[in-house]
Amino acid sequence: MVKFLRELGRDTSGATAVEYGLILALVFLAMIGGIQTFGTEVITMWTNVRDNVAAVTAA
Repeated sequence: MVKFLRELGRDTSGATAVEYGLILALVFLAMIGGIQTFGTEVITMWTNVRDNVAAVTAA
């Protein structure tokens, strides 16, 4: 049992999977931040279009 635990402690094959998981999480967070920023700008743009169209059609 002690031998198994020592070998398990020295095993680094799972470290790469953990690193890839962390990288994936960081990419995911960056994407969410970008999408939120882009979404806010798009909403502002379409609000301006709506207001301008309403102003033109009311005149």
